Amino acid sequence: MLSLGLDIGGSKTEALVLDSAGQEVFRRRYATVKDDLGSFLERIVFVIDDVRAALGAGFTIGVCMPGVIVTETGNVKNSNILVLNGQPFPAMLENACGRKVAFANDGNCFALSEAIDGAGREYAVVFGLTLGTGCGGGVVFRRTMHNGRNCCAGEWGHASLPRYTPEKDGPAELCYCGQYNCSELFLSGTGLARRFQLRFGRALTAPEIFAEYTRGDADARRHIELYQDQLARALADVVNLLDPDVFVIGGGLSSLPFLYDGMSERIAAYVFGRSSTTPVVPARHGGASGVRGAAWLGSGIVSPLSSPPVCDNVGKR
Repeated sequence: MLSLGLDIGGSKTEALVLDSAGQEVFRRRYATVKDDLGSFLERIVFVIDDVRAALGAGFTIGVCMPGVIVTETGNVKNSNILVLNGQPFPAMLENACGRKVAFANDGNCFALSEAIDGAGREYAVVFGLTLGTGCGGGVVFRRTMHNGRNCCAGEWGHASLPRYTPEKDGPAELCYCGQYNCSELFLSGTGLARRFQLRFGRALTAPEIFAEYTRGDADARRHIELYQDQLARALADVVNLLDPDVFVIGGGLSSLPFLYDGMSERIAAYVFGRSSTTPVVPARHGGASGVRGAAWLGSGIVSPLSSPPVCDNVGKR
């Protein structure tokens, strides 16, 4: 059976079809149309019809989309595609397609993809985390997505930075979520760059900071060393709470080697008992993990443990 995954973003929608062995049989990108709800829905239906016409065969459908789908109402909220907010888009799409569609967030889809046939495929409990514009994440138990009662499983980026002190980490900061010192403010790519500018008065992007680091720049080295320590603290708390078998990292920062150099040892320094052997590895499928996870979810091979796969993290790409 073929499985279609749709990764709906603010500017593009990616369609990917996998066969039952996880081999890619179709991939195409489309511009996301978001002028109004009607045109948005029409565009997504067009994408599905276009894939069907190209393949001449049936398929299941899984969708990775921004925003939160309120379980009680089925309506979308907090989406950066504004026309979706307050609207029952999942039900609308199912009605338009005349079939069941599975929905999940990008962090969960990423983790699911890597757990099934990616860097976490040999492990029972996979914690997938994305480091990009924001910090997303997902938890997979034995190839089964876990959302949690409140659809918050894997939201490590909105836990406060562990062991925060202003002397070590800099001034406190208010997150858009309404809480102070969320780990995302320090560990996302934008957070890394913002805190570097705040600390040293130099406006550089995260890749530029790393380039300066490799050239031996003193400020960049100090900041990357702090970043490594902050990331270790955040992941150590995940070990203390969940103790996953592996951390798989994706997102825009995932190719930077300083995320992995000695990270397991740094994590161990903050874990209860000061011992941890949890590997930290880069994603196998990279930017394709989200759409692959959506395809796997729609296939019915996997299903959530405790609640419908209807929650999403806004802007965690």
